[in-house]
Amino acid sequence: MTSMNSDQERGSVAWQRQVESVCARQGLHLTPLRRRVLTILAESLGPLGAYAIIDRLARLEGKQIAPPTVYRTLEFFLDHGFLYKIESRNAYAPCEHLGHAHHGVLLLCEKCGRSDEIEDMGLDRLLQEMAARAGFAPHRQMVELQGLCRECAALVNDRTRGPKLHEEPVAPVEGRPA
Repeated sequence: MTSMNSDQERGSVAWQRQVESVCARQGLHLTPLRRRVLTILAESLGPLGAYAIIDRLARLEGKQIAPPTVYRTLEFFLDHGFLYKIESRNAYAPCEHLGHAHHGVLLLCEKCGRSDEIEDMGLDRLLQEMAARAGFAPHRQMVELQGLCRECAALVNDRTRGPKLHEEPVAPVEGRPA
């Protein structure tokens, strides 16, 4: 099992504390189940599906967990802007931009599973305008881009470049300057 590095641990603790603080300020009740799900999400190295959360809860509590209770908890976190849902993976991840509707872009790494959110008001306006021109009234929007995160892309580039032990000089083609 992969463990968190100290930066990830600080980030997860900070996110969890921010959620708790927002809930306290807004009078939102964090039930024991919500707190346990919050901790599971904060401690995860990547996005989690509902059934992965249910499995972890069942192990922690030593009993079966009813899926509807976890789905209601996830909806609570989504509705209050603490999580975003990765539709293509049917998974949930902590949102760095707490307390508002998510109208951004998700960058999803196909290698390590990392997800990052980018907020861009210009892109948001453009998508809203395009939807309006088409006569469409969106309720929620999230653009997902799949590829490689910076770290995974660097690993791939390092492997493909690799050191060349000896390179033969290229002879100039006759009639062309070297």
